[in-house]
Amino acid sequence: MRNEVLHGYLIHHRKYRERSHIVHLFTQEHGRVDGILRQTPPPQYQPITLTASGKSELKNFSKLEILNQPVFFYGDAFFSGFYLNEIILRLCPLEQEMPDTFEQYHLTLQHLQKLADHSQADLFLRQILRQFEHALLEELGYPLDYAHDSNQHEIIENQRYQFQLSDGFIPVAHSSSATLLGQQILSMANYEKGMDFNPEQLQLLAKLYRQMITSLLGDRPLKSRQLWIQNAQSKSLSR
Repeated sequence: MRNEVLHGYLIHHRKYRERSHIVHLFTQEHGRVDGILRQTPPPQYQPITLTASGKSELKNFSKLEILNQPVFFYGDAFFSGFYLNEIILRLCPLEQEMPDTFEQYHLTLQHLQKLADHSQADLFLRQILRQFEHALLEELGYPLDYAHDSNQHEIIENQRYQFQLSDGFIPVAHSSSATLLGQQILSMANYEKGMDFNPEQLQLLAKLYRQMITSLLGDRPLKSRQLWIQNAQSKSLSR
């Protein structure tokens, strides 16, 4: 890159030497981009523009401009924003354009700003998080075939399946909390991009996407998920 203008968001930053920071961005032009910023990093969740130069994986950033007004998240919106940024940092490859995920990230941040005022906040939150994960996993190269099993046979409504990231839906004879009913899987077969998920689809994707993301992350669990669980437990104990 040579004096290329990037549009995006700050995902994470850490101190580098006395007056600089290593910053991780999620950008419209090149997906995740890392670099050195020789000034105070911008706030998270606010759109920014800056100039990037350099041939190495660590660019030099300058001419930072913060767009829009400050954004503050509280409660579930705070943990959700932390979660979005953490999986982008952990899963998105460097300098690979991800336009669908970027667009969904932008929309999700807008939705999170309205979360506290929503009449069905819990359902709304699950909806927007599953929509983001759907875009991310497909663009990372993990689209799922909801019509066929691992043997390329059609999914059967009353058959139980075990999901494996490398194989897809594997028919099994037993039923457990880890298995999925064919009827659930088939509910996604006719899903139209951009539409809301129905309750059955949300139930399926909550189980499926957590397994997929956990498998992709490896041995290091998400800090955001741990903090979210701890917060929920503390709220439950205080009642």
